[in-house]
Amino acid sequence: MGRPLFYDVLEKPATSCIITLCSVVWFVIQKKSIGYAQVGLSYENAVEGHYWRIITSAFSHISVLHLVFNMSALWSLGVVEQLGHAGLGAGYYLHYTLVLIVLSGVLVLGIYHLLIVRFKVDYFRRVTAVGYSCVVFGWMTILSVKQPSSKLDLFGFLSLPISFAPFESLVFTSIIVPQASFLGHLSGILVGYAISWGMIGGMNNYWALTMLGWIVVVFVISLKKSGAYDVRFLEIESVTDPSLPSVRFVGNGRTLRMSAVAVSGLEIV
Repeated sequence: MGRPLFYDVLEKPATSCIITLCSVVWFVIQKKSIGYAQVGLSYENAVEGHYWRIITSAFSHISVLHLVFNMSALWSLGVVEQLGHAGLGAGYYLHYTLVLIVLSGVLVLGIYHLLIVRFKVDYFRRVTAVGYSCVVFGWMTILSVKQPSSKLDLFGFLSLPISFAPFESLVFTSIIVPQASFLGHLSGILVGYAISWGMIGGMNNYWALTMLGWIVVVFVISLKKSGAYDVRFLEIESVTDPSLPSVRFVGNGRTLRMSAVAVSGLEIV
């Protein structure tokens, strides 16, 4: 008999909590028929001050396959929590998960800005990204530098050498998933290298709590100013116009409906 899952959960408490959170968010999104444009991150929305989308986009997934792929990889990467003897551990994992969520989102917006303003590629102005892959790719990168002998297990049967996993996965997802965000995944890899090479260091409980506090403050203020959400009741307000034609598309056996006003380029991260 295999080892009970309960013991693995106890050894990876932070990873287990994040997976639970992403799963609950996915369930709520499906239950309330929330469109990706309402929670995703785009350059246009960021320019308008919707900074809260950096957080909501990271924890949102558009399909069960998207969720399972990211969470399967994240579960395997949860080994970081068990490597306290190697200078990693649960504290390190939590501290730099915050950094990865924020900086990878900021970096991808910076790349969009460069492409739009400098190279006049207006396509990236309306691209909307959702998913936890930026963080997943960041942890792949950190683990590949800190523990190059480790392996990344996906779906319980696919095992990749962690030293090559970030770029193998980057190419693999770009080929099999046309909507996969190459720039989003690359941003996670770049931030991961910055962390693992010591360019972003010094995180401890004090700085992590300070950063978390500022994230909450900016999240709430930008959420309120955007007008898309009702902060008093934490309920999503409708941003669709029933008079507009709807667009239907089918993904993973589930049909989703969005109004034309919410439709834009989608990238999965």
